[in-house]
Parts: sequence; structure tokens; C-alpha cells
Amino acid sequence: MAASEARGRAASATSERTGARGGVSVLRVGLALPLLVVALLPQAFAGGGTRRWFGGRGEGQRAEAQAAKDAAAASFYELDTAQRGLRISIETITAVDGSPEARRAVENFEALGRRIDEVSLAYITAVDAHDLDRDELDAATASRARGELTRAKEELDRVRGELERFEQGLGPLLATAENQLARLAPAAERARQALREASAALDAVREAGLRADDLAARLASLGPELTRLNEGAGRHGVPDTLQRADRILRDAEAVRAEAERLPQRAAEIDKRLVSLRTRAEALTTRAGAVEPVLSELRRRYSLACWQDLQHVPEQAAGTVRQAEERLREATTAREEQRWPDATAILSTVRALLDATDEAVSAAGDRLRRLDAVAKDPRAEIERARFAVRDAQRLAMEGRTTPDPRHARPLDEAVARLDRAVAGLEGRHPDYWHFLTELEAVRASAARVVGLIREERGAGQQH
Repeated sequence: MAASEARGRAASATSERTGARGGVSVLRVGLALPLLVVALLPQAFAGGGTRRWFGGRGEGQRAEAQAAKDAAAASFYELDTAQRGLRISIETITAVDGSPEARRAVENFEALGRRIDEVSLAYITAVDAHDLDRDELDAATASRARGELTRAKEELDRVRGELERFEQGLGPLLATAENQLARLAPAAERARQALREASAALDAVREAGLRADDLAARLASLGPELTRLNEGAGRHGVPDTLQRADRILRDAEAVRAEAERLPQRAAEIDKRLVSLRTRAEALTTRAGAVEPVLSELRRRYSLACWQDLQHVPEQAAGTVRQAEERLREATTAREEQRWPDATAILSTVRALLDATDEAVSAAGDRLRRLDAVAKDPRAEIERARFAVRDAQRLAMEGRTTPDPRHARPLDEAVARLDRAVAGLEGRHPDYWHFLTELEAVRASAARVVGLIREERGAGQQH
């Protein structure tokens, strides 16, 4: 009998097991009644045929063989039931997990299946080899049947033990697979709900007179993904379906959020247009005041103090004109509801105006700083010397001699400070050079302080 036939007889084994047990009690009643009749009527069957009955040891062997058959049938049924349940677990894992560990589990299950087929075939062969209800069954045959059926049961039980141990080892894989399967339906429903909410948000925006064409296009691009999601995990697999659901959810929620924010975004763009237009007008007025400041610088200070500023007026005027042109482009984009374009253009306008503001302010700041240092340079000198002395004290803390890496830049800063102060003794001192030199001295001292603190902080951590 083929191994596949063993699987086909699993259901009949149950009824056979139940019927066999019933057969034992019927046989015993059937045997007891004729014996009683023979005892009472010794001549009743003298003229006819007689049945060969085995009493004593023969009937005991038949009963033991039948009991072994019942026990083997129960083991066969339990093994088959366990295998069917485990097959469901394996199918659950393979539907979700394509890892090498999952593939090894499938291979091991198939190997166990071949072993189950072998012991099942041995059991059915033993059952088919012996008719325990046959009248001519002798004690030796019954004993042999009992032994074969007992061995078949032991093999069935042993393989079932292997199956149970294998099933226990599948615990982590199965738990992961079941968790993903449990996520599948809720994840798909969340994705569909997110799409519905995004569509509703777009409808509300359109009712408010905003087109939101880019958002509508993004939402429409999710249509094919929704189709694949609806086709289900049976076609696309559980992992891909879960990833698709998460992707649809994320993209749809982004569309919904942007749609809900769109009225506010439009209002912000309108506000920025007004603000930047006002700022451009103010800068035009301020740029016109730069030329008088430059005249004052030229009259009172040397060329080096103002030559880098002489092109500020025309540059400021050109930049403001460019900003105003871009503002008109932003207004057109706003009217056409090209929101990303409008936002990008306004950012460019702001950068242009920031640069212009800085250039226009530079002239006035330069004049104020030069006037202050020309009147009394001592404040700037003291600021620079204080920064150097503070760095020197820090460099000498806990040391008898400074680290050359700290001492060298501080010594150079002192020399640079002295040269800058000496440069003020001429007839037409370059006050702007003096100020930039002192800024460089303070920056050098600050770098040394930062280096020292960084090194000490690292030492404390170790």
C-alpha cells in the first residue's frame, strides 16, 4: 500500500477503533450464550455442523491482539491529527516568513512527513495482515498480531514525540507569523480609512475655492497601490501587503495633513507677500540714505576705511529691484495656486532683502564704529587685552609653564595687538584696519580658551 494511502485512511481509523472495541464486547456475549445453550441442551446440535470455539488461552490472545489493535489505532489517529495541526502552523509561517530559518523548518517538516508515512504504512500493513474476527484465528497468530500491532503503536508514538518536539521548536517563528497575520486586516483597514479621510480633506479644500492639484495627483497615484492591497495577501504575500498598507497609510495621512493645512498656508503666503513688499519699499528708502553716509566716511577717514562700501548704493538698488520682480512672480504663483512655487520664490525674496539690509546697515555701522574708536581707542584696546589675559590665566592653571600649543597663539595675539596699537600713531591712521586686527586678536584668544576647556573636559571623562 502506498504511503499516501496511509493518509487517506486516517478518518476510517477512528471508526475502526471504535468498532473494534464494540466488537470485543459483542464477541464475548456471543461466546457466552452458545456455551450456556450447549450446557443446557447437550444433544441440540448432534446432527448438524459445529463451530470451532477457542476458550481459555486462545480467547485471551485474541482479546489482547484486539486491544493492541485498538491502542495502535488510537496512536495512528493522534499522530495524524497532530500532523494536520502542525501543517497548518507550517503554512502560517511560510505565508509570512521567507527567511532561511523558516525554509529549514519546512524542510524538517517534510522529512518528518516522510517518516510519518513510513510508520503509518507499517501500522496499516499490520492491520491488514491480521483478521482478528476470523473464526479460525489460532493463539499463535493472535500473539503474532499483537506483537506487530504493539510495535507499530510504539513507532507511531515515537514519531509523534518527535513531531511534538519539532512543534515546540517552532514557537518563536509561529508567534511572529501569527502576529503579522493578526496585523494584516487592521493595517489594511487603517490604510483604506486614511485614503477616505484624505479624499474628504481634499473635497473640503476644493469647496473653499482652493484647487490643490498637486495633492490630488499624489492621492490619485495611490490608486494602483490600493488595488494591490485589495487583491490581498494571498496574491502578494503577507510581508509585501503589510508594507503596502503602511506605505498607503503614511502617504495618505501626509496628503490629508497638507490638505487640512492648505487654507492656513494660503493665508501665510498672503501675509508674507504683504510683509516682504513693505520691507522692499523700506529698503529702497534706506538705500537712498547710504550715499550721505559714504560722503561722511570719505571726508573724515582714509580710503581703506570705506572703499569696500562705495558700491553699496547701486548694489542695494539693484537687489531691491530684483526682489520686487520676484515678488510679482510670487503673486502670480499665488493667484494660480501653485503653492510650492510661491513658497520657494518668497524664500528667495527674503534672502535678497536680508543681504540688502545687511549691506545698507554696514555703512551706518562702519561710521559709528570709526567715530567711536577715533574719539577714544582705549576701550577697544582694553577689550582685546582682557581677552588675551583671560586666556593666559586659563592656560597657566595648575601648570608652571604653559603648553606650547596654547602659548604660541597667545604670544602671536599679543604681538598683533601691539602692532595694531602702534599703527594708530600715524597722521592718517587706518582705524578700520585697527578694529579688524583687534577682532582677530579676540578671536584667537577665544580659540585657545575653547581648546583648553575641550582638553580638560576630555580628561575628566577619562
